[in-house]
Amino acid sequence: MAIHSQEQADSTTDLLQPEERYNNTLPSPTKDHHCRRFLEILSYICLFLGTVVASVLSRFYFQHGGSNRWLATLVQSAGFPLFLLPVFLSPSSTSRRCFNLPRHLFLLSLVLGILLGINNLLVSCGTSYLPVSTSSLLLSTQLAFTLVLSAVIVQIPLTFTNLNAVILITLSSLLLAFQKSSGGDKLPGESWTQYYLGFAATLGAAFMFAAYLPVMEIVYRGVDSFRMVMEVQFVMEAAATALSATGMAMTMDDWKENWDLGPTAYWIVLGATVLSWQLCFMGTAGTIYLTSSLHSGICMTALLPINVMAGVFIFGDDLGPEKIVAVVLCVWGFASYLYGESKKNEDDVIKGHAENKGVVDSVERKHGSVDAAVENV
Repeated sequence: MAIHSQEQADSTTDLLQPEERYNNTLPSPTKDHHCRRFLEILSYICLFLGTVVASVLSRFYFQHGGSNRWLATLVQSAGFPLFLLPVFLSPSSTSRRCFNLPRHLFLLSLVLGILLGINNLLVSCGTSYLPVSTSSLLLSTQLAFTLVLSAVIVQIPLTFTNLNAVILITLSSLLLAFQKSSGGDKLPGESWTQYYLGFAATLGAAFMFAAYLPVMEIVYRGVDSFRMVMEVQFVMEAAATALSATGMAMTMDDWKENWDLGPTAYWIVLGATVLSWQLCFMGTAGTIYLTSSLHSGICMTALLPINVMAGVFIFGDDLGPEKIVAVVLCVWGFASYLYGESKKNEDDVIKGHAENKGVVDSVERKHGSVDAAVENV
């Protein structure tokens, strides 16, 4: 009987301290958790800084005599060797060697890289024909495209706040279109054909990039570390660079730069543009991997007022009433999304606490019943 009682006591050891057993299953601040938070913050910084600076410098290039759209496309991805830095510094959850991507992932990265190069060309065309404030407002439509495509591809649930954000941002773009049809802010010396070409190219870039975000979210679900994300991005940027370099080589005799600030400023602007675009892409990849494609698109939309005001103060873009209303609509839509997300997070926390309390109560009840059984024996 004593032996039987000892066996029962041993078999219930795991239940003798239910609070400790439960608390051990809760997430605690670990080195991996802190590393993830650091990567998130770094990704936000790269995304915000890179997006704003890249849009301003890209327009600055054309504003001061730059004319090669293939070169403007090339600088968006030519800094891909910079991805080697996060590749070798980022931790990995496995012992896998660097740049040992599975064959299917490598080929997929090449295809996506070619599509990214086409998207970069559309961005260059839009930037060359439109004021930076107008192109920024048009690119904000990517949020509407991203939400719809995320619902279809990634199956993100649609909510009232999501749909409200999409409607408001779409209305802001329609407002810009009506402004243009009534004589808007066409650049000096630009034909209406060129203007509408830039308008269409920018909308096309917004749609392609919106599709890029949820597709990359699915791709990143198949990677095992942040380092592998940077490796995928490296391959994509290299493929985009090859495409733009080929286009530039084929049209080398058809352009001539009329840069008006001297050769030193020319190369400084190009170098800074290369760096800023890589920060933008690093931040985009990081936020998609660590959060979601929709969240990444929302963060880019949050920069809209900064881009618009930069165009007004740096390049003297017209800030008419239609553009002001468009900015207000975009900010309103962005605020609506943030409010919906905050409420959702609060509900999730409350629900999580309720579930955790239920688990603790269940374990304590089982502990009490086992103690009673041991005493009876």
